[in-house]
Amino acid sequence: MIWQTNRKSWSFDNCPMVMGILNVTPDSFSDGGKFTKVELAVDRAMQMVSEGAEIIDIGGESTRPNADPVGLEEELQRVIPVIEALASRSDVSISIDSRKVEVARRAVDAGATIINDVEANRQDTTMWDLVAEKGVGYVAMHMQGQPGTMQQNPVYEDVVGEIRTFFEDTLKQIQRCGVKKEQVMLDVGIGFGKTLDHNLALLRSLDVFEQLGRPLLLGVSRKSMFGKLLDVEDPGDRMPAGLACACWAFEKRVAVVRTHDVSETVQALRMWDALRQSSTK
Repeated sequence: MIWQTNRKSWSFDNCPMVMGILNVTPDSFSDGGKFTKVELAVDRAMQMVSEGAEIIDIGGESTRPNADPVGLEEELQRVIPVIEALASRSDVSISIDSRKVEVARRAVDAGATIINDVEANRQDTTMWDLVAEKGVGYVAMHMQGQPGTMQQNPVYEDVVGEIRTFFEDTLKQIQRCGVKKEQVMLDVGIGFGKTLDHNLALLRSLDVFEQLGRPLLLGVSRKSMFGKLLDVEDPGDRMPAGLACACWAFEKRVAVVRTHDVSETVQALRMWDALRQSSTK
């Protein structure tokens, strides 16, 4: 299965690749405030590249539950200098994590080659028109509601079936805008308008979405679901649960694992790959 951007394409026949999270925000739930200066942000990105990240996902607006929205100019001021600086230092693939079309456009002009869109439940086609125009990679994530309200009372009759139908419909809409299916990756949106039970049901059924013919991205790093399930309050202490999910994702043929903990995730996936290969000899 191929995923294509305007500069690179990947095939996913073996070990998932790792996307490193770089939040240049003061209020993200896990690392907010750590990388608000351009130099610190770029240094962190380069560290993740050295640890094995093939994509750096840069976000300037927190989408944690109950997060306050960020204005266009403020988000641009946070992300564009970091993207420009990183693009000048490294050829690593850069993803812009944004719901705003103008932020995505400016980010692509600055050097990003992937748009990570938590609001793929949008009805306006402007973002998809941009993806078609620029030829960039696009991550379509499922979210019920909006970040400010999504966790108040998420309800599904069949969470797996409903999200699969959502992706089927969204893929049709995206392709009608001129986006090639090879540009699209899917993300079930763990924690975005889902209860703990919904999240677990989706994790158990990740391989169902492979039938849609597009690669999957999984983002569970330091999620609050681990706190609820395992009684781990501090997000920084949830890495072991994230590593378990990364190995589970490998078994479910997920293509990309999005994480704060790059070095540890790369090691876990490579070890899991070694064990799988030895078991088949």
